[in-house]
Amino acid sequence: ANNTITSFCFTIKDLNPMLLLLFHLMVWIYTVITFLPSYLLSWVSRPDGSFYGSEEERAKRAKARSVLGQPEGPYRAVSSMKKLVTSLHPGVDTLDKMFEYAAMRFPHRDCLGTREVISEEDERQSNGKVFKKVFLGEYRWLSYKDTLTAATHLGSGLAALGQRPKTNIAIFCETRAEWIIAAQACFTYNFPLVTIYSTLGGPAIAHGLNETQVTHIITSRELLETRLKAILTDVPRLQHIIVVDNTPTVWPSYPRGISIHNMAAVQKLGARHENARERKAPLPSDIAVIMYTSGSTGIPKGVMISHSNIIAGITGMAERIPNLCEEDTYIGYLPLAHVLELSAELVCVSHGCRIGYSSPQTLADQSTKIKKGSKGDTSVLQPTLMAAVPVLMVREIMDRIYKNVMTKVEEMNCVQRTLFILAYNYKLEQLAKGYSTPLCDRLVFRKVRSLLGGRTRVLLSGGAPLSAATQRFMNVCFCCPVGQGYGLTETCGAGTISELWDYSTGRVGGPLVCCEIKLKDWVEGGYRSTDKPHPRGEILIGGPNVTMGYYKKDAKNQEDFFVDENGQRWFCTGDIGEFQEDGCLKIIDRKKDLVKLQAGEYVSLGKVEAMLKNCPLIDNICAYANSDETYVIGFVVPNQKQLLALVDQYGIRGSWEELCNSKAVEELVLRVITEAALTAQLERFEIPRKIRLSPEPWTPETGLVTDAFKLKRKELKTHYQDDIERMYGGK
Repeated sequence: ANNTITSFCFTIKDLNPMLLLLFHLMVWIYTVITFLPSYLLSWVSRPDGSFYGSEEERAKRAKARSVLGQPEGPYRAVSSMKKLVTSLHPGVDTLDKMFEYAAMRFPHRDCLGTREVISEEDERQSNGKVFKKVFLGEYRWLSYKDTLTAATHLGSGLAALGQRPKTNIAIFCETRAEWIIAAQACFTYNFPLVTIYSTLGGPAIAHGLNETQVTHIITSRELLETRLKAILTDVPRLQHIIVVDNTPTVWPSYPRGISIHNMAAVQKLGARHENARERKAPLPSDIAVIMYTSGSTGIPKGVMISHSNIIAGITGMAERIPNLCEEDTYIGYLPLAHVLELSAELVCVSHGCRIGYSSPQTLADQSTKIKKGSKGDTSVLQPTLMAAVPVLMVREIMDRIYKNVMTKVEEMNCVQRTLFILAYNYKLEQLAKGYSTPLCDRLVFRKVRSLLGGRTRVLLSGGAPLSAATQRFMNVCFCCPVGQGYGLTETCGAGTISELWDYSTGRVGGPLVCCEIKLKDWVEGGYRSTDKPHPRGEILIGGPNVTMGYYKKDAKNQEDFFVDENGQRWFCTGDIGEFQEDGCLKIIDRKKDLVKLQAGEYVSLGKVEAMLKNCPLIDNICAYANSDETYVIGFVVPNQKQLLALVDQYGIRGSWEELCNSKAVEELVLRVITEAALTAQLERFEIPRKIRLSPEPWTPETGLVTDAFKLKRKELKTHYQDDIERMYGGK
């Protein structure tokens, strides 16, 4: 995932020696003059008035400790050693109360913002392909008071259409303001909300709707026409479709027995005095959401999440964002059917922040749908908070911004370029020591920072570990910390988040204040809590954020969830982690990815993939092994820029597809992969012996990865079955 970012390594070998000497002297003088003031200013006070010490010392302090002093834990955040935290505000223990609390405190502040579409046109590219480009206006805002009114009217309108409390209702919609309004309506009227990814295939969507027996669904015009319409006959219980768009008002050629309503019409229905009825407020233990995971294996599973689960989860997350308040602006563009995005937005709502909506295609000035010369969403919104999943972050944001940065660097004169290179390397050194560089940020990186709006103070990354190279690029160029998090749908997305002043890489921080973490020995995989230098094992997460289990999956619930002797609920993640000296967790393996080769060696496919993804030539990789065989093989999505440079060295020509299907190119790539594997100290039996190059990237639309870009091994195996047989000598 760090393909082009890896090449963001500035060297100074070609610079004028005299200029270099002059700049080094300036940097030395600057460091000497600013060290003492900056060191004193970096001292940080504790809440009780005493001092942590310098920023460097604060970054190194213990984040978590074992409650019982045992290496297996359970580990808790140092601030919640005696008791786990369950809520942000006393008495605010359900999501309807949370939104009412926010609307009461911040009635006239902006809540949800949407950009107006000024124009839309088709733009033909040089290769003949046609892309839709949009010109967008300013953000238009709903206040907290107006949002609460809109949600209340919608909930009342849904009740008038026959939706009953504690009866499931589905939402199948893009990330937009109407999603949160609809969700809040359901939370308020105690309608359990079934969320389904918009990228799932027809059979998976039908499965979720039928399993939860929904009669009402909230969707958009586009998704109704392109995804839902084809499966309506497979969902016989469905009676009402609520479309969030205002047009059209007439829907011909739909099955009889299904009524289609515009959201505005349902809100008008709910606003009528004759439809007013006393609502049955939810209890903390009631189901708020049934969230269908995109699932890396098999059919998607619905995770039952209670109001108290979500309240606890967002309480833990909010504690890791310093000074979170109504002055903050969050940009929402990840799928709201993903627990990370839903939790992040609810954290913001609970603190009165603004949420402006976007999409990966309109996020930055360089994004694919933004018309040249017009502004992307970050430039207009100027968010202070962002969340991202690493693959999407690198593919949609980092690569484009990296190219933009490099273009700007190339356009600089010799003096400017030298200053930028030295500033970049100087800042890397300072970050490694735990120090900030305010002058560098202001003089050198201000323009780069403006590519994300110029005001971003926190970037939260979840879904998969962020590569060290990408994290460092973001730290340096965007002048803000990156909080790496670890959590699952089954834990409301809450588990760990690194503290923002901890600039170390490759770790996911300590446990949140709402949960605790234990390590369970996995003897077969060779991981034990007694391992040195760090205890290792399967990660178990316990606390009020651990969900109620899978919907109608009793056997799976018995396998993955348990309640201990103290009544604490736990989830067995299947991930392997290690706790380091300061109480930070590092994800090192995946239990389900272990395969025993014919000769008896155990291979962790996840470990092999994690190591090889650091190779600049690899955009994505799936390692595969059969227990009847003696070696590992791999399916590889190569980085186009790196591969073209490699084949050019050897004079190999051809189209992209021809290159990926070339035996000679396969052998070249395999040689590079083998070198990278040896450098990463993989065992010989762990190194793929044969590979298949894929000319097409793996996206959720291909069905080969989940919406969180996790590999779907079963689907990948089916997709590459012929290649598997070939690589194992079958043909």
